[in-house]
Amino acid sequence: MPILLDLFLTFAKVGLFTFGGGYAMIALIEDACVSKKAWITHDDMMNVTVIAESTPGPIAINCATFVGYKQKGLPGATAATLGIVLPSFLIIFLISSFLDNFLEIAWIANAFKGIRIAVGLLILDAGLKMVKKMPKKKLPRTIMISSFVLMLTVNVLSLHLSTIVVMLAAGIVSLMIFIGTKPAAPGKGGSGQ
Repeated sequence: MPILLDLFLTFAKVGLFTFGGGYAMIALIEDACVSKKAWITHDDMMNVTVIAESTPGPIAINCATFVGYKQKGLPGATAATLGIVLPSFLIIFLISSFLDNFLEIAWIANAFKGIRIAVGLLILDAGLKMVKKMPKKKLPRTIMISSFVLMLTVNVLSLHLSTIVVMLAAGIVSLMIFIGTKPAAPGKGGSGQ
């Protein structure tokens, strides 16, 4: 199968069968792109997830664009992005065109209650996989645990703190530690040269 068609169909399948937005799609994108197709490595997936979360736009679309671009440049990015967006767009378009009170239909409302649980499990699965494959270093684990405790405290106490603030703080702390522990450049030590 040509790579552009493969990119489109792979991401169309993810877009068609995933409810709950980008976080729920991460597990399916990782399964398709890392495990089955080997288009990217797990480290690439972790990096693109972090970058996609901190850049404008939905996380799943950013991930699809990255994978497509890595495989086939701009045409690949276009094919993957269209693949992940088109199914959702068509479904929402059809629902809005033909069903005025879609969520007022009892069996659909009940189905969406069940889907919420499945979405939570997909997000939990993606998070646990990333934590298990995270390098066993103190700094990333400390930042992760601190961020988790902070966000849990914010939610339990119903405080208003944006996750963006937590992400920026974690990024600044990591950058400061990286700069502080960066080894000296070769030839700048006390070698007397």
